[in-house]
Amino acid sequence: MSADLPDPSELTVRLAPGVREFDPQQWNALGGSRNPFVSHEFLSALEDSGSVGEGTGWDPVPIVITDGDDRLLAAMPSYAKGHSQGEYVFDQSWADALHRAGRNYYPKLQIAAPFTPASGPRLLLSDPAFAGHLLKGAELVCEQNGLSSAHATFIEESQLPLFEAGNWLIRSDIQFHWLNRNYDDFDGFLAELSSRKRKNLRKEREAAQKGLRIARLSGDDIKAHHWDAFWIFYQDTGARKWGTPYLTREAFTLLGERMGEQMVLILAFDGDEPIAGALNFVGSDAIYGRYWGCTRDVRFLHFELCYYQAIDIAIELGLPRVEAGAQGGHKLMRGYEPVKTWSAHWLADPEFRAAVADFLEREREGVSTDQMYLDRRTPFKKG
Repeated sequence: MSADLPDPSELTVRLAPGVREFDPQQWNALGGSRNPFVSHEFLSALEDSGSVGEGTGWDPVPIVITDGDDRLLAAMPSYAKGHSQGEYVFDQSWADALHRAGRNYYPKLQIAAPFTPASGPRLLLSDPAFAGHLLKGAELVCEQNGLSSAHATFIEESQLPLFEAGNWLIRSDIQFHWLNRNYDDFDGFLAELSSRKRKNLRKEREAAQKGLRIARLSGDDIKAHHWDAFWIFYQDTGARKWGTPYLTREAFTLLGERMGEQMVLILAFDGDEPIAGALNFVGSDAIYGRYWGCTRDVRFLHFELCYYQAIDIAIELGLPRVEAGAQGGHKLMRGYEPVKTWSAHWLADPEFRAAVADFLEREREGVSTDQMYLDRRTPFKKG
C-alpha cells in the first residue's frame, strides 16, 4: 500500500444494511459521480421505494471498507439474492447443475446495479489498493453465510484486471452500443451508413413522428403526471417481459427528486395525450436507455424514442456512446454496434468452479465468433 494510505490494521471491512446508511458525498466520491447507477441517489432510491429489500429477493448488503475515523474508503453495491431475476447475465443453467449435484446455488451474492444491464464500476475505490480487500471480503461473506458464489455483473472493462488479480472467473457477452465518432448532428451519423440503410432510417423517423409531438423532459420539468403516464407504460412493458415490474411507482418519484437532472424522459404525445415514453440516464461518458413503454402501437415509435432520440442527445451533449440496454439484434441495423460486456464470478465449490471455468472458456470462443460475424453486418459503408 502507498505511504499515504491507512495502516491495514486500521481498516474495517464490513457489511452494511443498505447504501442509505452512508453519507451521499462520501459514497459518490468513490465513483458514483460519473456513473448514475452506482450513485447514492440511484441505489438509495431503490431501497427507500421498496424496489429492493424485503420480499423482492434483492436484499441490500453493501460491502465497505472504513478507516479508524469511519471514513468510507471503498465499497461494493452488493445484494443477497434468492433467485436470478433482474440480472441480465444468465446463470440459471449453473443453478440447475449445482442442484442436480445435490447442492444449493441460492442464496448467492450479487455485486451489481439492480435491474440495470449497463456497464460501470463495481469496485468503488478511493485507491486501487483496496480492490483486493473488497474481493476477499465478498468471498468471506459467502463462506461465513453459506452462499454458493459471488457475481459481479456488467463490470466496466478497466476494472477487469482487478477481478482477474483476485482469481475470479471472467465471462463475456455482447450488447449493442451506438458510438459517437464526433458527429455534428444526426445527418452526420447517417452519412456514414450505406445509401439503402440511410434511407431506411430517415423513413422510420418520419413515420414514427408523423402526427405526434415528441418532448424531452429533465429535472423539475418532469411533473407527477408525467411519471403517472410513464408508470403505465412501464407496467405494460414490465408485465410482458418479466411478469412483475421491478420498480415501484414510488421509485420514479424518488429518482426524479434525487437525480432528475441526470434523467431525460422522452414522451410521445398525440395531441395532449401521452401514448409512449422512454427513460434515459445521463452519465459522464454515455447516455443509458433504460425503460420504455406505450399504450398505442405506432410503427417505428419504439426505435424513435429509444434509439434515435438517444443518438440525438448524445451528439448534442458530446457523449461518446449510447447504451440502450440488453438484447435487441434489431439495434444492429440502426447503427448500434456489437460491444463486449463483462462479468466476474467467484464460486465456493472447487469442482463446480472447475466445471464453470471450462464452460466459460468455450463460451468466450463463441462470443468472439458472434462479435466478428455481427461486425460484418453493421449498416456502415464498407471499404
